[in-house]
Amino acid sequence: MTIRLYEPKTADYVKFQNEVNMRMKRDYNYVPDAGNEANFFDDSFHDALILYSLAINETIHEGGNIRDGRALRKKMWNRTFKGIAGDVEMTENGDRLSVYSLWDMTDTEKGIFEVVADYHKSTGKIIFTDPVKRVQFHGLRPGLVAPWDSPGCGFYDENPACETADNTVVLVSTIVPVCLLLICSSVMYALYRKIKLNSELTNLSWKIHYKDLVFNHISKSVASSIRSFSIASTGTDTNNRRQIFTKVAQYEGRLVALKPMNNAELHLTRVVLLEFRHLRKLEHSNVVRFVGICTDGPDDFRRMIVTEYCPKGSLQDILENDALKLDVDFKSSMLIDVIKGLSFLHNSELELHGRLRSSNCVVDSRFVVKLTDFGLHIFRELSLEQALETTQLKKLLWKAPEQLRNPILAPKKEGDIYAVAIIMQEVMMRGVPFDNERKHNEDITVILDKVRSRSSPPFRPYVPNDACTPDMYAIMTQCWHENPNERPTVDELLTVMKKLFKNVSGGILDNLLARMESYASNLEGLVEEKTSAFLEEKKRAETLLYEVLPKSVADQLKMGSTVHPESYDNVTIFFSDIVGFTALSSDSTPMQVVTLLNDLYTCFDEIIGNFDVYKVETIGDAYMVASGLPIRNGNDHAREIANMALSLLVAAGTFKVRHRPEWKLQLRAGIHSGPCVSGVVGLKMPRYCLFGDTVNTASRMESNGEPLKIHISHSTEVILDSFKEFIVQERGEVEMKGKGMQKTFWLLGRRKWK
Repeated sequence: MTIRLYEPKTADYVKFQNEVNMRMKRDYNYVPDAGNEANFFDDSFHDALILYSLAINETIHEGGNIRDGRALRKKMWNRTFKGIAGDVEMTENGDRLSVYSLWDMTDTEKGIFEVVADYHKSTGKIIFTDPVKRVQFHGLRPGLVAPWDSPGCGFYDENPACETADNTVVLVSTIVPVCLLLICSSVMYALYRKIKLNSELTNLSWKIHYKDLVFNHISKSVASSIRSFSIASTGTDTNNRRQIFTKVAQYEGRLVALKPMNNAELHLTRVVLLEFRHLRKLEHSNVVRFVGICTDGPDDFRRMIVTEYCPKGSLQDILENDALKLDVDFKSSMLIDVIKGLSFLHNSELELHGRLRSSNCVVDSRFVVKLTDFGLHIFRELSLEQALETTQLKKLLWKAPEQLRNPILAPKKEGDIYAVAIIMQEVMMRGVPFDNERKHNEDITVILDKVRSRSSPPFRPYVPNDACTPDMYAIMTQCWHENPNERPTVDELLTVMKKLFKNVSGGILDNLLARMESYASNLEGLVEEKTSAFLEEKKRAETLLYEVLPKSVADQLKMGSTVHPESYDNVTIFFSDIVGFTALSSDSTPMQVVTLLNDLYTCFDEIIGNFDVYKVETIGDAYMVASGLPIRNGNDHAREIANMALSLLVAAGTFKVRHRPEWKLQLRAGIHSGPCVSGVVGLKMPRYCLFGDTVNTASRMESNGEPLKIHISHSTEVILDSFKEFIVQERGEVEMKGKGMQKTFWLLGRRKWK
């Protein structure tokens, strides 16, 4: 059975639902599935709008304020109005008295539901659709027709027959099994955890067999960490400092570092096994991964700690390598890596490092600083003779004063914070601990005695003002505070360092990549800007080139191709000059002559742009134009040149000379059609030149012409006659130099068609 809102069956409601479905299809192209239940929210919104409208109308009629929400609310509450599906009743609290229907699965095989009763909240009555037919409740015990509507003793123990003792028995009989179940579950879980832990401790997953270590193609002594601070060029260690090597091998396909254990015997107590388990679980980007322990090797490999190998050496090596230029970001990245690794150790099951110094901060191939040499304290203890060696005394420079005063004191987290401060001094000054004191030849023993002493102020490394910022120096002084309780925790230190170096979010390589990305994005904008300027300049250069040479020829030259001479069967060539130009030039200054020619040819260049012609060149007052090359155009070359010549003649008649306004320009032109050869001459300032008798004949037509007339040859006249567009007058035979008598014509104009 299920309870749903009452579904009206009135004609108005059915009509309303049909209109809603039609609008869903029309406005949103949505058609509800036939099997979906009807959505009654739409008629609820409809009725809500009617109720609001009634309250608005009544308020306006009474002269009230429709912006008074409290007044409108009173008019909408405790009333009945006609809705889309019938009467809508609102209570005095603004609740709508709805009608609910009880649906029963009358056909269990087909899963068909039917309405069996309606509940009217306004009257509190249930009306059955079939008063005779009762609702069937399945799974009831014999004698029950329907489930109880209240507990046997009532909701508040109204039945006196129910005694408190019975309730107590029921309560106890319920609580006791539950408690026993919880206790058993807890014990079983604890046993499971213990069994699992014992299994992990006894499986010896940390144990590495010597036969699994591969040394082929690998030197057993790879110099990866140089501890000497200053070795003379002769190779003599002036301060009794030596170079220490890290043994490496391959294990399961990766390079690992091998470090000897000082303790000769390996007693596998539960404490040791637990520490091995903790080390195996450590996984952090700033902590060297512990691989295991090798216990069955030869004499020099008898007891070895196997860890991840970092090929860039230690932080100490980086600081001593003068070839590396360390900027502020580089230094801050290394320090933050150290603090991140220490934060992970302090919050892990190991809880501290205990032997933190710059030589135990190694650098991997991505220049990420990782902490090493932590844990397994009982296997790293030195003998008395070893502890008194100068090399081992140097390691005490990172020890906190309280540990130097009491060597048997167990290492604490505050000691690691002191070591971080000494590492900060190394990084900022790019020197050894107590670098200034060491340069003044103070013995290490003397320095350690001063640190142990309770002098005021406490003896600490000297850091010049120009070595770091005041904020950085303040952090250092707080970290090496005499009182361990005054030193910050590692998490507090990490927060302060991140605020101090906001631009340093990751390791050295990450910051380098971030810089490269920023540079690349800035470079993209710069390249785009330069490319745009280059393309604009290239466009201007190409436009100028196309003015000097034909486009097809210029494109070949741009591609590096050789422009071969080309022969044309028939082209038309135009020559013109200015009659009386020599006399005019003699009476004018050179600047005036240049201005005259520039004005004239600028005018001509604008005119010839309207025709299919190519300007070959200008020499003095001579103007040479051709058509039919370099792009062939059939016989249209003669018509194009003829139309151009007539336009130039008209323009010459209206042309005014600036310095001689009264002087009338007299243009003389000659045209000839015939075969021609074109080619590019020269490599520097190449010129597109025309060769052949046609060029000479066209020049003779111009020189034998008359002012303000266009002199054309017989071959040109024959082509123009085929168009029937031009007025041509026969001039007769004219003797030309080198040509003899030639029949020529005058081009007078174009025909006017009616």
